[in-house]
Amino acid sequence: MKNLVLIGMMGCGKSTVGALLARRLGRTLADTDALIETQEGCTIPELFARKGEEYFRACERRVSEELARRQGLVIACGGGLPLRPDSIGPLKENGAVFFLCRDPGEIYDTVSMAGRPLGQGGRADFLERFRQREGVYRACADHVITEFSSPEATAEAILEVVL
Repeated sequence: MKNLVLIGMMGCGKSTVGALLARRLGRTLADTDALIETQEGCTIPELFARKGEEYFRACERRVSEELARRQGLVIACGGGLPLRPDSIGPLKENGAVFFLCRDPGEIYDTVSMAGRPLGQGGRADFLERFRQREGVYRACADHVITEFSSPEATAEAILEVVL
């Protein structure tokens, strides 16, 4: 059973929608950021501060390789994970990738950026980061989801593809 892999910008709803999908499908949710925090014994902001972004990206690669060896998961990826082919590649081999393409201005205006190291640069920086990443997200995705009226509606849009 292939994994369902959710990608997109920080704050787009991957963890929330992933939890809904996991519950509905009777699968386990694996959140890459949460797994890294557990394995490293600190929060993502602390990890960035102590060891830097490159170390964090190496952790993402390790976690993606671990998860790719499992089946039947719903995987919520950190926003930057798809930017590294060595991190997204293993997940694509054993999963269907869904890009949650939520408007970046809406994300920034409605989701707290506290605790998100790469969300601290302000709205213009956030929008530019999305602009830089969108092409990569689309290239990685098997499906692009644009329904964001509610987390339940987003999950339903994914289920329409899966079921």
